[in-house]
Amino acid sequence: MLFRASAKTVAVMALDGSLFLHLTDQFVHMHGYRPGTSEVRSWERSIPVLAAALNDAGLGDVEMMLEYALPLNSKRADVVLAGVHPSTGEPSYVVVELKQWSEVLPHEDDPTLCHVERYTHPVLNPIEQVRRYCDYLVNFNGAVAEHGHRVSGVAFLHNATEFGVAGLREIEGDGRGLLFTGQRRGEFLDHLRSKLSDRHSGARAADELLSGATVPSKQLMSVAAEEVRERQQFVLLDEQQVAYRMVLNAVEKAKRADRKEIVIVTGGPGTGKSVIALQLLGELYRRGMPALHATGSQSFTKTMRKVAGSRKREVQDLFKYFNSFMAAEKNSLDVLICDEAHRIRETSANRYTRAEHRTGKAQIDELIDVAHVPVFLLDEHQVVRPGEMGTVADIKAAAAKRDIPCHVVPLESQFRCGGSDAYLRWVVRLLGLEPGGPVVWEPDDRMQLLVADSPQEMEAFLEARRAEGYGARMSAGYCWPWSPEPKPGHPLPLDVVIGDWARPWNLRGERSVSGAPPAALWATDPAGFGQVGCVYTAQGFEYDWSGVVIGPDLLWRGDRWVTDRTASQDPVFKKSTPDADVDRLIRNTYKVLLTRGMVGTIVYSTDPRTREKLQELAGGRRRQRASAV
Repeated sequence: MLFRASAKTVAVMALDGSLFLHLTDQFVHMHGYRPGTSEVRSWERSIPVLAAALNDAGLGDVEMMLEYALPLNSKRADVVLAGVHPSTGEPSYVVVELKQWSEVLPHEDDPTLCHVERYTHPVLNPIEQVRRYCDYLVNFNGAVAEHGHRVSGVAFLHNATEFGVAGLREIEGDGRGLLFTGQRRGEFLDHLRSKLSDRHSGARAADELLSGATVPSKQLMSVAAEEVRERQQFVLLDEQQVAYRMVLNAVEKAKRADRKEIVIVTGGPGTGKSVIALQLLGELYRRGMPALHATGSQSFTKTMRKVAGSRKREVQDLFKYFNSFMAAEKNSLDVLICDEAHRIRETSANRYTRAEHRTGKAQIDELIDVAHVPVFLLDEHQVVRPGEMGTVADIKAAAAKRDIPCHVVPLESQFRCGGSDAYLRWVVRLLGLEPGGPVVWEPDDRMQLLVADSPQEMEAFLEARRAEGYGARMSAGYCWPWSPEPKPGHPLPLDVVIGDWARPWNLRGERSVSGAPPAALWATDPAGFGQVGCVYTAQGFEYDWSGVVIGPDLLWRGDRWVTDRTASQDPVFKKSTPDADVDRLIRNTYKVLLTRGMVGTIVYSTDPRTREKLQELAGGRRRQRASAV
């Protein structure tokens, strides 16, 4: 949240301009960069209009929470109004989505989407948008989790006439999704009076909402079975819902036109790509349409098979690998959902591939061939192995060769790292993956960052968090040899050795050994704590607290990072791999490891000079200063 005050105070501050200076300063503090001109302009043009409406309705004591951050997500509701319900006397909250649009056209195929002149691609109907914000708030804020009736939502298009936005009303409104235009301002004021009392301050209700415990995120793996078999478990927001609808629309269009369509969904860590993939698979599965989920990640695929198909073998069979389609019949599927498509390789063949299947055909072409609608969900900055080549450009080029329409939907809001944009920006700046150099971490109320003085301190800290009911894992750069798998009943070899501290790597194989889970389940099985994970078992997963060991392959020297390929034990780095590629892949590896935590990250470097620099960049927040966390 950027600012909170009564409607009376907001109106006065908007009049003298101090409100927008305050919002800008808070935005810079929380996100590390200045808001865009269009965002500031929207504040200046919309917030005063809403504040005036509240005061004209006699609701000057209602609290306005501006740019309210949804929990465990970087998405912000424009305004949440807090007050007392005039009939029940209970706390009452109205989520308000403000739009300056004057004219909107409904999407030709789907009323939950619409077209606005300034945007090149469809956007979510604001009625659907605010309804989903309300649902998400109820799902993730403990203050209203058992009191969903206290939350309602409105979209206020204050510049619009009824004629200009009539098409938006093709979807049915309800208590969490109503639309008002400037032309019907009087009805808007009446609605606000029906939800908020003019005789009580909203301060206490606002306090209650802000102090509501964040309901633990519905971890992707723990609800996948219900997601695929029965019903939706996640609320998709904004561009996530746009991506979901675009795919379903493409499926219908491809069936009618008997022609392929490709959809590419791009986004960084935690933007919800896999959630979208699961919702799509569940919906298509329920419709009885031939569809499969595929990845290049053994860990991810095996985990999905275990949790989503624990009772039904046919559900397990929905989860495949990218190299499963070498001999598949063309267009045998309606949809193929390619999750983590940045891990697509040049070809599917490997040393075990039969001679008759070694066609030399590109893996991208195989994936496109097998389905009427191939869907690719990817993050180009998570490439961590040589030979991974799933990029937007590669997929577009393959589509262009066949004259196949190709739609790209970017995802921007993220749910990982507590929804902290500031933390993700700190990580990419730290590792030199964005220009400008590292910056000192400024704590926000979403993500915690600590630096340990030793691996013992890191592990003890994580153990304490586990005792409090949090999940936790330790991971490290690939800087220690990996012993062969031990025989059943034998202890795990202590490969990761730092001074007098030693722990085993996660298992490589497909079976549990000495109480440790198989490799594919290291990130999701509680028994995974105690082994050190590598990037290949951590990628694609998340846990509450993440402990990261930065090994001697990444060192701070002088004023920059230096990567030492000789310190890496990763067998995928060959002598022929160029130094520049190794440098990029090592940095990408640590980006993946540093962005697995949902609540916090504690990091340790084996190198004293690097550790000193990390402590400086983390604001001096060492493990012992965080004992109360």
